[in-house]
Amino acid sequence: MITISELGALRETVAAARASERSIGLVPTMGALHEGHLSLVRIARRGCAFVAVSIFVNPLQFGPTEDFARYPRRPQEDAALLDREGVDLLYLPDAEEFYPKDFSTSIEVIGPSEGGEGAVRPGHFRGVATAVAKLLLRIQPDVAFFGRKDLQQTAVIRRMVRDLDFPLRVEVCDVVREPDGLAFSSRNAYLSPEERRHAATLPHALFAARDRASAGETDARALVRRTREELERAGLAVDYVEVVDPETMRPIERVCPGAALAAAIRLGKTRLIDNVLLLEER
Repeated sequence: MITISELGALRETVAAARASERSIGLVPTMGALHEGHLSLVRIARRGCAFVAVSIFVNPLQFGPTEDFARYPRRPQEDAALLDREGVDLLYLPDAEEFYPKDFSTSIEVIGPSEGGEGAVRPGHFRGVATAVAKLLLRIQPDVAFFGRKDLQQTAVIRRMVRDLDFPLRVEVCDVVREPDGLAFSSRNAYLSPEERRHAATLPHALFAARDRASAGETDARALVRRTREELERAGLAVDYVEVVDPETMRPIERVCPGAALAAAIRLGKTRLIDNVLLLEER
């Protein structure tokens, strides 16, 4: 595995891969890798001849009171994991080079970035879109792989790629979960043992809503109300619960195939998000 931080070396390596007509897959991450990230790497490995992973804790997507400073960083452990998975290129951008002092451009994706995380974390998706756009331009993959756990993020990126004519395909992969159902997340490391036990209430409430939808419940408001009640009864602070169209992230009133139930909760100082698809698309 080649590890690169410098932009010139990155471009030379990518150009060599493309000259040999190797399909390039990119898995963008912020590091602190877990099984969810590694599942994306394996999917990329199966579909692409050359797999690149980026690790960049992007300061633009953190608000002033959020956890940028304490976000887990494990570069050596992450590199060892990726090497074992057969990754070809690990890209570790330098923040000062990635965003020089006079950096003044940002990408705003109107529509999918509104509501949900966008409402709770103003400016978050502007930072996400700007960083991902730069990574896509620098590496120029044929396919970029993202996890559906970050449902709204995938909607924002897909819209950006479509609207700005990026010549690549975005592949959104299934949520990967721990044995108790909790979605793998780098922020799970923040949880105390007691908080970790309570956190499993989040996926279980979403699964219960999915079961009710499968049994014929089509009233989105009823699903939202009952899910919120279950979360609050377990002592979780709820930021939002919404039934949405996962392409547009607009709330919907009647459950239909492809609809998603998304939620965000807080446990102590830790904030977790999750979602489920309520009905399989026909």
